Amino acid sequence: MYDPKALIITADGFEDSELLVPMYRLQEAGFSVDVAAPAKGTVTGKQGYEVEANLALDKIESAEGCGYKILVIPGGKAPAKLREIPKALDIARDFAAAGLPIAAICHGPQVLISAGLLRGRKATCYKTVREEMVAAGVDYQDAEVVVDGQFVTSRQPSDLPAFNHEIMRLLGV
Repeated sequence: MYDPKALIITADGFEDSELLVPMYRLQEAGFSVDVAAPAKGTVTGKQGYEVEANLALDKIESAEGCGYKILVIPGGKAPAKLREIPKALDIARDFAAAGLPIAAICHGPQVLISAGLLRGRKATCYKTVREEMVAAGVDYQDAEVVVDGQFVTSRQPSDLPAFNHEIMRLLGV
């Protein structure tokens, strides 16, 4: 029996809708979704929504070895914390090396910038991250969703329909 899996990495301060909407869409499409945070347990969004992180980041081995088909990185304040954690960057690099889709929204691309994965690529992000993205050698696009190979990026919660659409397209769902 085929049981596709998705991984969301986050920390306290995530943008609630940017975690929940893709998570529910992936579940609706039949994916088992793991949520990983710096420590296993409850993480709280900017708006107060609590999500159970069923994994600690350091418990994730390889993307392919765990059967994951996609990595999702929500925005909010969580990416600023994640980018300081070497294991979070290693997870992003592992998904990239495996050629698996990586979807990041709002401040989520900061993790990809810190992991060195977006240089020379087209991407978008929340407006306050734009200068950092450009300084990192990214071809910034002001669009609701930008797809460059395996990378899907979006700017903000209002872009979630387009973000989810492209995630599903890359997954063949």
